[in-house]
Amino acid sequence: MKALHIITGLGVGGAEQQLRLLLRRLPVDCDVVTLTNPGAVAEGLRADGVRVFDLGMRGNRDLTALPRLTRLIRRGRYDLVHTHLYRACVYGRLAARLAGVRATVATEHSLGDAEIEGRPLTPGTRALYLATERLGTATVAVSDTVAARLREWGVPAGRIHVVPNGIDAARFRFDAAERLAVRARLGIAPGTFVVGGVGRLVPGKRFDVLVRAVAALPGTALVIAGDGPERASLERLAAGLGVTERVCFPGECDMSPAAPGSSDASPYRPPYAPARIAAPRRPGAPGPARTGAARGPEAGAARPDGPAPDTGAGSGAGTGAGIGIGAGFGAPSVPSLLCALDAFVSASREEAFGLAVVEALAAGLPVLHSTCPAIDDLPPHQAPGAQRFGGTAGELAAVLRTWSGAGARRLPPAPVARHYDIEHSGRRLMDLYTRVLAVPAPRTHTRPTERAPR
Repeated sequence: MKALHIITGLGVGGAEQQLRLLLRRLPVDCDVVTLTNPGAVAEGLRADGVRVFDLGMRGNRDLTALPRLTRLIRRGRYDLVHTHLYRACVYGRLAARLAGVRATVATEHSLGDAEIEGRPLTPGTRALYLATERLGTATVAVSDTVAARLREWGVPAGRIHVVPNGIDAARFRFDAAERLAVRARLGIAPGTFVVGGVGRLVPGKRFDVLVRAVAALPGTALVIAGDGPERASLERLAAGLGVTERVCFPGECDMSPAAPGSSDASPYRPPYAPARIAAPRRPGAPGPARTGAARGPEAGAARPDGPAPDTGAGSGAGTGAGIGIGAGFGAPSVPSLLCALDAFVSASREEAFGLAVVEALAAGLPVLHSTCPAIDDLPPHQAPGAQRFGGTAGELAAVLRTWSGAGARRLPPAPVARHYDIEHSGRRLMDLYTRVLAVPAPRTHTRPTERAPR
């Protein structure tokens, strides 16, 4: 079997990292096309031996991408095309149908009730999605919640298949030595109670709630790992609340799977920089000393006869600049960062799955979340360390105050981590591939000599 995965971009993100994690488990000859942004995950895929193409798409309405993608699919003689994220699903399903591919699968990674991939859902967005969904063979939902949303949209139930996101739970096993090392690198004293969150710094993630809650908890530190358009406003909020010294923005974490035999340190990030988070101290005691921080060829451009293999120009790394962090320094990997925390918070307005919450539970952290289908779709005993909160800073501060007063505690890895094991997700996806390939290929009415418009 030969498969082509088409994704909107390959910067650091949940869907992108999930693709890389799955490709390591699929016994299939796979290539990957990114429509744009061949970032850090493209580098990781190439390191895994996956061939990556950059289509060089110039925007959502760059219609020249369609014939170029169609030609690439034909030349590759793929048995199956699998698309990921909205733009890739729209263009990929069309191109696969034009190329006469036997089967087309699309994964819906980020569909909320009112948003898709963090942007508001509009009637036009929904209509285009449904029109192109009919061109595929099957649609994968990453949770039962997303499957229900697709059915409400009108996608036939028989075309929807749930393949949950997965994690490599062993990577998130707590390591006491790593906890001390990461705290030292971030400049956080061992006795400080540390709250953390991970994700894109966008309005829907509501990291401002974490900043406001921690501002009401003297002696508590906050680490927000990620990058995005809300970073500057979050830094200003921290400064305005007078908690600059207790809030750390280390930049994008590396979320990629560790290579066999390698350490968990990111191959794409520069060394850690020490943060300037003051440790709690007795009245009159002196504060801690501050130790402020002081590849291959470029990706080929898309050509008239199809895109060249991408070699990954641009890492997609966060700058690491900001509160207490020297510019140009990066963050620890997600498993390492979770070792350094005492509590994890997800205040997202909407989620399609909630992978970061599952990872935190696998690390033995107590977790507060406002919405998380990965947890909500299961019985409570699967995630004993998870607690839902109403989403306000006041409620969050009240719970965190109780937790910090009880001291740091590390829980056994929650059963939910085993439930969402990536090996299980890979097997379910392979079963789906086998089923859809048994369906006759759709007829195409296009001529094989079709050329891109000039």
